[in-house]
Amino acid sequence: MVFRINNKDYCGNTALEIVRALERDTEEYPNRGEPLGKFLKWSLQALSKQIPPRDMHLSKRMKTEELALSYLYLREEYGAGQLLIRRDDEA
Repeated sequence: MVFRINNKDYCGNTALEIVRALERDTEEYPNRGEPLGKFLKWSLQALSKQIPPRDMHLSKRMKTEELALSYLYLREEYGAGQLLIRRDDEA
């Protein structure tokens, strides 16, 4: 799985790995390593000019990996990155 932002690729086997890499690279984010939801809320707020408020709600019922993948899909949908998923049989 690859998530591309501004010609930089973030690669990982899971969406969570990619979101954590994004977190590490976001210099403005002050709370690295804290629960995932905290970073996602902060990131969505930073993207509020691109993503409408109605789509910024984070479900508390989703598993962490599902939440991370949903976040990446949402960013892609609103032009804040590109998600590329390659199946193992496409190698």
